[in-house]
Amino acid sequence: MGMAADIAEQPEVFERLLAPEHRNAIAAVAARVAEFRPRHVMFTARGTSDHAALYAAYLTEIRLGLPAGLASPSAVTVFGARPDHSGALMIGVSQSGGSADLVEVMKQARESGALTIAVTNTEASELSEAAELHIDVAAGKERAVAATKTYTAELLALLMLIEGVRSADGTLPAAELAELGRLAALAQGVLADPTPRELAPRYRFAARVVTTGRGYAYPTARETALKLMETSYLAALAFSGADLLHGPLAMTDPDVPVLAVVGNGDGGAAMREVLARLGERRADVVTIGPSDVEGTQMRLPTPEVDERYAPLLDILPLQQLAMALALARGEDPDMPRGLTKVTVTR
Repeated sequence: MGMAADIAEQPEVFERLLAPEHRNAIAAVAARVAEFRPRHVMFTARGTSDHAALYAAYLTEIRLGLPAGLASPSAVTVFGARPDHSGALMIGVSQSGGSADLVEVMKQARESGALTIAVTNTEASELSEAAELHIDVAAGKERAVAATKTYTAELLALLMLIEGVRSADGTLPAAELAELGRLAALAQGVLADPTPRELAPRYRFAARVVTTGRGYAYPTARETALKLMETSYLAALAFSGADLLHGPLAMTDPDVPVLAVVGNGDGGAAMREVLARLGERRADVVTIGPSDVEGTQMRLPTPEVDERYAPLLDILPLQQLAMALALARGEDPDMPRGLTKVTVTR
């Protein structure tokens, strides 16, 4: 099955991106960004890649101390806006590099003085041609419509880029490179765990699902919701832990599963109040992370790593859960109805 094969290949993709050929190519781009010294960073993306861009925006603000945000392509393509991006870094993230609106945003940003980078899984694409610099995420051909290995490849490539900018010369510090070198083996261990497949029948008849996390974990919650919608046609709603307390908490109850990404870093600590409030609602909570959390029903275990790296591992059992749940509901996760691999938006 295509989605299963794509999910299983992710440890191999991690190893490929960290090999000297791709690592050095990303380092060269990072060194160019460090030399440019951007005033702020903007990302443009759609769908799954938008969640990778959100992760990178958190990294940019936390690790580089630079303001970061997500561009609104329709401002340019529909409303004719021409924002002044002089002195900015614009990063376009797209698996195919073929979305016309992202290409237009990239061209306009470059014309107005931004340094532009395309991050794609296709070396020759309209987006990479429109940008000054290009990063190949090297995920290889993805078989299923629902993106899995391209998502984690984008996460790792963006992490390497931003940490390379932080080091000024583009290279990753030896200690960090050693930690990243463990990812493939850790991912293999996560993928071998049967818990996601065992959990799927529990939610076969769920009408809706809530996903939540804070900080680096919030993009994981959003990507999980998208995968559940794509493959099982579930009404899956993603909220940051903070936003969940501002109203949406009212809809949670024992019949609404909540998938909460809870690590051991600052973001995970910030989720404790959220989990306590969900407990008061007697919500059916499953945590994703390295530790058991009091009051939750089940846990999808993932290794304890620096919370910057956790999104590369936390999403893996959630991808498996989405696939297993689709199969349990009699759906084909490889070919979601109404969708194609490349979505063209304007």
